[in-house]
Amino acid sequence: MSNEDLYNKGMETRRSVLGNEHVDKAEAAKTGFDQDFQEFITNAAWGSVWGRPGLTKRERSLITIALMAALGHEEELALHLRATKNTGATTADVKEVLLHTAIYAGVPSANKAIKIAKEILK
Repeated sequence: MSNEDLYNKGMETRRSVLGNEHVDKAEAAKTGFDQDFQEFITNAAWGSVWGRPGLTKRERSLITIALMAALGHEEELALHLRATKNTGATTADVKEVLLHTAIYAGVPSANKAIKIAKEILK
């Protein structure tokens, strides 16, 4: 797959998960400083990883939510919680993932993630 094909696949996947509004806003804010980074994450995360056939978007969404909660990446957690409307992950799925996160990543991480999820998913 050419770099251009990978980028196009990444943008398609990114838009289907995060939504056109978010991607358009991010693209409009892109500068020469972060252009290479934006291309990198579009190719690597959205084209190569999210674009693989091994897991569904719902499954990838739930894994990402658990990881963002465990690592305390609140802004990315919120982004991916909002994206559940596009991935098929339900509020019940998120509840289970965050309960699981509490056991394996710690109650404080899950507690903060649950507060964020309650606000976003209400």
